[in-house]
Amino acid sequence: MKLSARNQLNGKITNVELGAVMANIKIEISEPNTITAVITKESAEKLGLAEGDDVTAIIKSTEVIIGK
Repeated sequence: MKLSARNQLNGKITNVELGAVMANIKIEISEPNTITAVITKESAEKLGLAEGDDVTAIIKSTEVIIGK
């Protein structure tokens, strides 16, 4: 898949939690870093997301906030 977005992180899904409306997807980027994507349940089911799948996290935010 080719995209113009440059802020992409490749990783592996380590957990899928489906709620009534939303889905919480944990993605391992590189040991031990993990990001969490919160997407609609419909999207998670339509993509057939499951633990062990190789995926690309595409970040569509215009800001990065760093705290210390």
